Amino acid sequence: MSSRQDRKKKKKKSRLFKISMIILAVLIVGGLVYAYSIYQSFQTTMDQVYEPLEGDTDKRVDVVSKKDDVKDAPPFSLLLLGVDERENDSGRSDTMIVLTVNPAKESIKMLSIPRDTRTEIVGWGTVEKINHAYAYGQVPMAVDTVEQFLDIPIDYYVKVNMQGFQKIVDAVGGVTVDNPYELSENGNTFPEGEITLDGEEALTYTRIRYADPRGDFGRQDRQKQIIQAVIDKGARVQSMWKFDSLFDAVGETIKTNLTFEEMVSIQKRYKGMQHNIDQMMFEQGTGERINGLWYYLPSQQELNDHTNTLQDHLEVDGQEDN
Repeated sequence: MSSRQDRKKKKKKSRLFKISMIILAVLIVGGLVYAYSIYQSFQTTMDQVYEPLEGDTDKRVDVVSKKDDVKDAPPFSLLLLGVDERENDSGRSDTMIVLTVNPAKESIKMLSIPRDTRTEIVGWGTVEKINHAYAYGQVPMAVDTVEQFLDIPIDYYVKVNMQGFQKIVDAVGGVTVDNPYELSENGNTFPEGEITLDGEEALTYTRIRYADPRGDFGRQDRQKQIIQAVIDKGARVQSMWKFDSLFDAVGETIKTNLTFEEMVSIQKRYKGMQHNIDQMMFEQGTGERINGLWYYLPSQQELNDHTNTLQDHLEVDGQEDN
């Protein structure tokens, strides 16, 4: 009797073990399939956002390679354009940020260019606000104009449509930012301190200009805040359960000349450098009305200093030396 009971117990344990192994195998396979579907969706999205630039910059002698080992990889630059494109409007680049990355120094330089900066619009033949370059010639003209303004090569660009960016904010479940001033716009009040915003609120927050005592500089900072908050939130695991809506929003909102493989390579090689960012800005210029329009006129000395800093970081010579 005892022997028969023991055999029954062993058979029961064996069945439970087999069932447990089957369930575990299903979970593992399901997890792999889900992870693969995320990877495939992400790759598809990155292919959708890819939009190359025609031609190479004439301000760089050597072509930047993304396949070098990180210790030997050359420095590179990226232009971030925050574009406010509304219905029946070609849009202007309200945010223009240049980043230079130097792997040997393990550092990143980030320079914000005021949208009202008066400079030559390359390819258009006029001297006016730098953000008009995008309105006239989209990304290529914006890149050419920034290259000449700072006398450095621009290797890559990332264009973010701030109108569609609200979809990304909603897809990650909203963002939290630290607001330095109490601000009001279009019936919305944003108190000083930490605030959480949905997509529509975030879009309004990024468009505030005249209510901010810092004017256009404040708007640039808020747009950088929202973009950084989305990147941080989107990197968290819980956001991946909404990856379909997130990837759809990214595909509609972002364009870049970085391929999927290049993004993966750069992320692996430079992911630790986000903690070593030197933020630069124009602070010594003046505002002036010319022919009825308000312009920001940068200090020539400060512009030269920024140019020299970025050229040194990129390890390139200036135009005068070429």
